[in-house]
Amino acid sequence: MDSKIYGALNLVILMLSISFINVNALQSTQVSSNSVLVALLDSHYTELSELVEKALLLQTLEQAVSNHNITIFAPNNEALERQMDPEFKRFLLEPRNLKSLQKLILYHIIPGRVGSHNWPGEHITHHKTLCVGESDNRLPLMKGNKGEKIVGGVAKIVRADDVIRPDGLIHGIERLLVPQSVQEDFNRRRSLGSISAMLPEGAPVVDPRTHRLKKPAGPAPAGSPPALPVYDAMAPGPDLAPAPAPGPGGPRHHFDGESQVKDFIQTLLHYGGYNELADILVNLTSLATEMGKLVSEGYVLTVLAPNDEAMAKLTTDQLTDQGAPEQIMYYHLIPEYQTEESMYNSVRRFGRVSYDTLRLPHKVLAEEADGSVKFGQRDESAYLIDPDIYTDGRISVQGIDGVLFPVVKTSETTVAPWASVAKVATKQRRGKLMEMGCTIAGALGHSC
Repeated sequence: MDSKIYGALNLVILMLSISFINVNALQSTQVSSNSVLVALLDSHYTELSELVEKALLLQTLEQAVSNHNITIFAPNNEALERQMDPEFKRFLLEPRNLKSLQKLILYHIIPGRVGSHNWPGEHITHHKTLCVGESDNRLPLMKGNKGEKIVGGVAKIVRADDVIRPDGLIHGIERLLVPQSVQEDFNRRRSLGSISAMLPEGAPVVDPRTHRLKKPAGPAPAGSPPALPVYDAMAPGPDLAPAPAPGPGGPRHHFDGESQVKDFIQTLLHYGGYNELADILVNLTSLATEMGKLVSEGYVLTVLAPNDEAMAKLTTDQLTDQGAPEQIMYYHLIPEYQTEESMYNSVRRFGRVSYDTLRLPHKVLAEEADGSVKFGQRDESAYLIDPDIYTDGRISVQGIDGVLFPVVKTSETTVAPWASVAKVATKQRRGKLMEMGCTIAGALGHSC
């Protein structure tokens, strides 16, 4: 009996000891409000902080901060939004690829404090990252020819010692660092050995349209269009043959435009009320294929989509002329990426905004009306009624309740190109001096 009581007492003491150890462990991993980890989550590196939360790394980083100082190399938001391939970002955010996302983030963190004052000089130094157990977990730090600080051999530090805290610091870098293991996982999943997680840079290529070397373009600001105008990338003329089904993009394309166009057309059909537009894009014209090629080459498009009720008002004469369906649709394609919010904010701020279209040189006018966006002028106008039917960062589809036509300006009046202008024959008037001369000639028996 005494042995049982003694054994039960030992068990209670053991459980209390384990609980005390767990409480101490939890208290030791608590992060203060002045921690570099808290500063990262509250800093302007919002894209990176969102990836940290999606990778479920908060507890791991809290444990790392409690053990030692850390140095975070944080890509700016532009690097994560513009330079990262959308396919690669989609790959990272898939639940099955959580390990790859964690490797990517931990590759940007060094378990130690490396500030600007103790940055390596002429020699390259390799520091272990938090990617424990990986073969490529050593991050090289060096200085360039002009004295700039370089991380991983590819990324320059643009904001040194941007955030400094007692337990670590943050350096802002110009681009994302991709470990080799993550790159290989991405290539293996996509079955494309030639695709890269980062957009290529520097190598000159031959322009197939001019047969000349393309000049290397400098770093473009976020949201700017590609170097080649979208009109030069379009097909030379309308094709009235039925368009083939969108196929997969080639291995050299960084955007699968054909799949994105097919996706937005299927979204139109499932949304309802836009079947006529989908039929014109796929069956009556080859615009679906042409749009897919443009998106694959890096261009962005905003589609002003007339609903079925608006398309039913088109006459036979407006659709039977050669190239008429293409010209109508070209006027509804804006070579910019605009959402309902961006367009509404623009018209609220500037009153009237004109957008370029793929039908040169005509532009579509937008203005605020009744709390929405109104396109066109006078009677031939349309309202935005179904905002953001489809938005994927490359293609934006906005539903409107009318078909838009460009307005042709003449010397006397402004008319639509399809409107018939009545020709009025007017009698030519002679000048007063001419009439007086004819009167005198008639009095002398001569004709004028």
